[in-house]
Amino acid sequence: MKFATYKINERVTYGSVMESANGIGFTDIGAIHGNNLRKWIELDALDRLQEIAKDLPMAYTEKEIEYLPPIITGQKIVCIGVNYAKRNAEYKDNSALPKYPSVFLRYLDSFVGHGQNMVRPPESPQLDYEGEIVIIIGKGGRRIPKETALDHIAGLTLMNEGTIRDWVRHAKFNVTQGKNFDRTGVIGPWMMTADEVEDYTNLPIQTKVNGEIRQKDNTSNLMFPFDYIVSYVSTFMTLKPGDMISTGTPNGAGARFDPPIYLKPGDIVEVTAAGIGVLKNGVEDEKI
Repeated sequence: MKFATYKINERVTYGSVMESANGIGFTDIGAIHGNNLRKWIELDALDRLQEIAKDLPMAYTEKEIEYLPPIITGQKIVCIGVNYAKRNAEYKDNSALPKYPSVFLRYLDSFVGHGQNMVRPPESPQLDYEGEIVIIIGKGGRRIPKETALDHIAGLTLMNEGTIRDWVRHAKFNVTQGKNFDRTGVIGPWMMTADEVEDYTNLPIQTKVNGEIRQKDNTSNLMFPFDYIVSYVSTFMTLKPGDMISTGTPNGAGARFDPPIYLKPGDIVEVTAAGIGVLKNGVEDEKI
């Protein structure tokens, strides 16, 4: 089942996603049961949430709501860099495959929800796209064994991990600056629960810009698959319910074209993956 967090008349709520030939609609679980989507994950009660959702009518259509990232009260957003094998080769530095994942953190303020515009800041024109599949942690833990790591996944969502390219080189050893400009990335449109995922090692992903396919790959080509990522990250931090781990982007980001093709106002980016749906957003300049 799919669950979205959204805003309706300035009220933040959440509900199940109802897809039909007439479009997309949402139940309003928050109005009846309070809390938020992460709370159900924390209580290990997604089965109960699904039962509740089955008995609720549609409350709102997609045109009436404003999407928010599906988890808005999680503690951490962890990102894995350069994880697809072709992406590693894209650097053309003849380096060996990495022994361990590259890891950095992002903050919720750097993201908007599905249907909202990514914001290009005045400090740089180098706003780039990165389509990714995101793990939402269910059962938390520390030093989680790889053999049981998939049991700690509550569901999946999508990310356009918008990056300000020249700002990821402002310092010698980190990319934090270029990855955390306000409202440069997108998460959503919703969470698809883990019971709908047949095989984490065979999930297709693609990114389109203005209808042109720029990125296309499959999680079968990940250097560090989902179970390894969950286990590895939990080695040095305690993963908690609602934490998100973005699993890396395929080759084909705008910076890798010659000359580079960065996003500009009016562009439309669509990330499609894993049966989750389509994460779609536009681009605008920051108003200052």
